[in-house]
Amino acid sequence: MHSTLIVARMNPKEFGHVADLFRKFDETEMPHLMGTRRRQLFHYQGLYFHLQDFDYLGSTADRARIQRARKDPRFIRISDDLKPYIQAYDPATWRSPADAMATRFYQWVGAS
Repeated sequence: MHSTLIVARMNPKEFGHVADLFRKFDETEMPHLMGTRRRQLFHYQGLYFHLQDFDYLGSTADRARIQRARKDPRFIRISDDLKPYIQAYDPATWRSPADAMATRFYQWVGAS
């Protein structure tokens, strides 16, 4: 499994709107098409954290699946719909969600 964590800015009063947008998006087949297994949204003192777990993003086919999904009208729509609520953490350097992804520097997994 592969995880990504996007960090941005969000007015805490808007978390209900953002959750509703993702709820509608996640009720479609889009998460499956992207390989998303789990999505979690967090907010803390004006910050927004979007944690996504994927089946795996190690192969060229996996990365191609994400690239195809980004061109899907539903993906484009949710990206546009989120714009009033989510602002780039650093607008000067933001070009895509990849510019807002946190880098994991430690991981521990317990025994099953």
